[in-house]
Amino acid sequence: MSITNKLPKITDPDVLGSYHTAHESWHAFEIMAEFVNATEGLKEITPAVSIFGSARIKPNDPYYRLTEEIARLLSDAGFSVISGGGPGIMEAANKGAYPGKSPSVGLNIELPHEQVSNAFQDISQNFKHFFMRKVMFVKYASAYVVLPGGFGTLDELMEALTLIQTGKSRKIPIILVGTEFWQGMLDWFRNTLVKESMIAAEDMHLIQLIDQPSAIVAAIFKHYETRGFELSAAERRNQLYL
Repeated sequence: MSITNKLPKITDPDVLGSYHTAHESWHAFEIMAEFVNATEGLKEITPAVSIFGSARIKPNDPYYRLTEEIARLLSDAGFSVISGGGPGIMEAANKGAYPGKSPSVGLNIELPHEQVSNAFQDISQNFKHFFMRKVMFVKYASAYVVLPGGFGTLDELMEALTLIQTGKSRKIPIILVGTEFWQGMLDWFRNTLVKESMIAAEDMHLIQLIDQPSAIVAAIFKHYETRGFELSAAERRNQLYL
């Protein structure tokens, strides 16, 4: 019999409650450490563009090849390219940026399935917590480029839209790629959310729909041509409270 089998089991509800409370309190330090490590590891990558899309898209898919082209143009234009570090569109983004002039960055998440880190990362940052990873996507992004994807992609898109709409984050270009894929959602935004006053009509201007890689790069530069990529003092303060 092992020594662990000889230890008494804790069955007292009060003792168990105290144990779980203490465990949750110590977990806060793990979250803090993850934030510090990510901040230190990513502080030199700006300006950067975060690229999102499905983990399930295969290398022979047209969207995979399109993502590679977008990422390569962005990298050569001076933008670090940030992806979720996994397969599919994430891999295509890192693969396209990897031979480029700027870093290819992967924000890798521990998941029970789907997420295996791709091999095309100059900078790899690992996360246990989804919410911490999402903060880093926004914190260092000068733009979002969003290709077709599922719940995870929609989650990242809506997170950025909410932060910008509420003024918690600076306004950055949010560019959807794949007109046929996204048009139905945009029509619903306009015909239902705007019509029902769930969002303001001007909120639709937060989103651009662009399919051509060179036009995507041009749109990002156009957004910053009068202000530059550096955050103002007020924007830096806001970034602390994402």
